[in-house]
Formats: sequence, structure tokens, C-alpha cells
Amino acid sequence: MDNEAALVAALRRGDEAAFRALIEMYNPMLVRVARMYVSTQAVAEEVAQETWLAVLEGIDRFEGRSSFKTWLFRILTNRAKTRGIREGRSLPFSSLEPDEPAVEPERFHGGDHNWPGHWSAPPQGFPEERLLAGETRDVIEQAIAALPPTQRAVISLRDIEGWSAEEVCNALTLSETNQRVLLHRARSAVRKALEEYLEES
Repeated sequence: MDNEAALVAALRRGDEAAFRALIEMYNPMLVRVARMYVSTQAVAEEVAQETWLAVLEGIDRFEGRSSFKTWLFRILTNRAKTRGIREGRSLPFSSLEPDEPAVEPERFHGGDHNWPGHWSAPPQGFPEERLLAGETRDVIEQAIAALPPTQRAVISLRDIEGWSAEEVCNALTLSETNQRVLLHRARSAVRKALEEYLEES
């Protein structure tokens, strides 16, 4: 169903076909996002199941102040974070993001240069045929998997799932500025991994 209001109304009526369609549409993504917060795939699947139960129990309280998708993923992330804390995997938010620059300072001109702060070694363009190769995709996936959890969540939702910045901020309860910083750091780390891989090969 394209019409979200109709979908919510169908869920409120107990329409099983609408619920099945939602599960088919969102469950794989729910499990992927949950996996960022918990230690195993099995636990991520449990968190996704708990989220669907919470949706069924809470659909009458859904007020439509955000999109249904945002509401769904907010339920998921809250449950996944709680489960991650119970597992002892989660760390305080402040410790998840290293206090280091996203790009090495040596890649920019210093204060004694005519153009301080500008690139001294700008990022190079990547040959498209190399980027489409399976081996290169593996490098990208490994670089994303190595990111801190919140960076991994933001880049996965923005660049893989195609979410807007607003949707990510709402679903992960991030400020717009924080979301932008996390995305920049994540993209910079992935780009660095790609540059190193392409230089080696």
C-alpha cells in the first residue's frame, strides 16, 4: 500500500494482509539495524519480532506526528539499545564516537600556506569499473562493518537504504548536526579504506 494512512487504518482493523506486507517490506532492514546494537544475528531477529509485537500493541496510539516508518524504527532502536545494554555490549554514547578528525589534518594546507585549510592532497576520483567489482564492494562492506555503531547505523540508513537525513534523525533520535557529523566521519572512513585498497591493487 502506498498510502500510509490507509496502511495504518488497515492495521488498526486487524488486516493480516497489511501486516504481512509491512513485514515483507521492513523486516530485513529492521534486523540489519538491530544487528548494529546487539551481539548476534539471532538476538537481532528477536528484537525485530519484539518490535512487530509492539507495533500491533501500540498501533492505536500512533498519532502520525512522524511517518509510520520513522515510528517503527524508533521502536526498534529503543528496544535494540536496551537489549544491547542488557547484553553488556553497548557503551555510553559519548564513547562510541572517537574524538578525532574525520580526515587526517596532513591532507590540508597549514596556516603558513597561501590557502590554509584547503586540500593539499584532495580525494581522488575512483574508476567506476573498479567500484562495481565484487571485491571492491567487499572492501566497502568491511569498512562499514568496522565503524562505531552509530556511524554504521547512519551510513547504512542514508547511503544503503536511501533514507533522508530527517528520517535518520527521527528514527535514531539524533540532532541534525550530530547526524551530519556521523555521516561525514563514516563516509570519510569508507573513502579512506577505498583509497588504500585502490592504491594497493
